[in-house]
Amino acid sequence: LRFTDRETGLDPATIREFSDYWEAARGRYAAFEPDMKAGASEVYLHEMPGGQFTNLKEQARAMGLAERWHEVAKAYAEVNAMFGDIVKVTPSSKMVGDMALSMVAAGLSRAEVEDPARDISFPDSVVSFFKGELGQPPNGFPEALQKKVLKGGTAISHRPGARLPPTDFTASRAEAEARIGRHLSDDELHSYLMYPKVFCDYAAQRREYGPLGVLPTPIYFYGMKAGEEADIDLEPGKSLHLRCLAVGETDDEGNRKVFFELNGQPRTVKIADRSVADQVVRHPKAEIGNAKHIAAPMPGMVGTVGVAAGQTIKAGDLLLTLEAMKMETAIHAEADGTVARIVAKAGAQVEAKDLLIELQ
Repeated sequence: LRFTDRETGLDPATIREFSDYWEAARGRYAAFEPDMKAGASEVYLHEMPGGQFTNLKEQARAMGLAERWHEVAKAYAEVNAMFGDIVKVTPSSKMVGDMALSMVAAGLSRAEVEDPARDISFPDSVVSFFKGELGQPPNGFPEALQKKVLKGGTAISHRPGARLPPTDFTASRAEAEARIGRHLSDDELHSYLMYPKVFCDYAAQRREYGPLGVLPTPIYFYGMKAGEEADIDLEPGKSLHLRCLAVGETDDEGNRKVFFELNGQPRTVKIADRSVADQVVRHPKAEIGNAKHIAAPMPGMVGTVGVAAGQTIKAGDLLLTLEAMKMETAIHAEADGTVARIVAKAGAQVEAKDLLIELQ
């Protein structure tokens, strides 16, 4: 287009620099690339948004349906038509995908889903959609299907956010900080208000592993190999020099010892080997701030369990005992309640913060 009235004014050499940069950056994320690296003509069949396509394919793989992907894609198109050819943005396209996966996994056809005489378990996202919690579709909801999905429940007909009460930021901050266990910035509070579970998961990871954002991308994704070195800048004027010395073999508990130097000083840390995670039974951790989770205050062995599932307890009642280094510690109830389940049986080895008992 040079020397015409459509000349862009863009410098090809500068564009090449951008291309070189992203070519290198993409290589660092190679392990997270989807197996679909080019356009697929079946998009004209199912009409999935691009982001939904890759997400749904990963969901299908996680559910063991990777070999039946084309069935999932066909079911996606059928669900979209069945639900009224809806506008598909992130929450609504995910909802269609959830239903498609559910149908393929259960071997259901569209006719069976629409059959009023056949009882179907619908995904929560589908129920939320038909309740009107995502808004009102331009052509309305299919009435018969909406009645079946809601099972006698009522739907809203107004904009979902129109009747929400104003947020009490002071109370919300107190609630969030109690769950997280530290002071939150305004940005963190906003994240919590929009995505409470996601933010709490992030905060739990940060509490356990620290500010991982300071790690170089390759180390964050792939770790360090023996002999590799790295400089970590925690903040201006504060840097750490790491040198990986060796990585041990996986032990019976699914952990490896990593030997390294931190600013020249030898250190050792034990980490979980994620490659054998599905072969190792790990004890669940108690949620910080969850009053219904009774956690182990220290590592040890569960000696005796003094309650049973379904039992009503009073504050001060003996729940169980922990034995460690010839020392026995009694765990008492801090409040009245009912035992939902016993997570750690007598004789079980537990670590600090492991979940022992869950209350209703």
